[in-house]
Amino acid sequence: MSAADELDGPFEKRYVALGDSFTEGVGDIDPSSPNGVRGWADRVAAQLIDNDSSWGYANLAIRGKKLQQVIDEQLDAAIALEPTLVTIYAGGNDILRPVVNLDGLMERYRWAVQKLVDTGARVVLFTGFDSGKAPMFRLTRGRTAIYNEAVRKIAADLDLELVDFWHMKHFQDWRYWDVDRMHLSIEGHISMAKEVLAVLGERDEIPQPELDEPAVSSLPERALAEAVWTKDYLYPWVKRRVTRTSSGDNFSPKYPKLTSRIW
Repeated sequence: MSAADELDGPFEKRYVALGDSFTEGVGDIDPSSPNGVRGWADRVAAQLIDNDSSWGYANLAIRGKKLQQVIDEQLDAAIALEPTLVTIYAGGNDILRPVVNLDGLMERYRWAVQKLVDTGARVVLFTGFDSGKAPMFRLTRGRTAIYNEAVRKIAADLDLELVDFWHMKHFQDWRYWDVDRMHLSIEGHISMAKEVLAVLGERDEIPQPELDEPAVSSLPERALAEAVWTKDYLYPWVKRRVTRTSSGDNFSPKYPKLTSRIW
């Protein structure tokens, strides 16, 4: 039997990632990866495996999922994998809805996090991004701030580590974002992977992303770009809200089972 045919596992250390498009990796386009995207979680897992071959990795995140969907579809599946490390970010898609009960949302979030903590796993949480400079999401900044305070309280109460996306101001540079302005770009996901590895205290050999020089455009060019973005990204996003459909309706988890083969 060749090394390639050997059983993939069992694993002494097991990293399971839960969430929505942020954790699935949307924006980090990679045709060779499941669902056509890579993302910060895959990059973190690759580094963990490179540091220590006893790691296995599963990524259950699917784009477009709201918090209750993450709980219903991913929580039990994650617990069944007996994780030793869990990252979870969920609730961002709820915040973008016209109406959201933030108190109820965060009660469910706390319940889910407690279930993960009860497994004995190391659980890492995330705050949401500061959207104050994002035209489309500026109006939800206050909601995100309230969400973040609840996340910080849960992290403090349960003695959990926190990746504080809100305070990472270098992400205010649009070169870290995909053309859809909703998801991190390849450079953004690389940078986020490095931030997560720093919180974990793990060796990080991921090269710093190289950013292109900021584009200089005329007023007509900017107006055309806004029109194209509205047609290609904003309109489809609004249509999904109106029709109650999700960008993740036809997607499955990238890595539903623990694996060390993520390249």
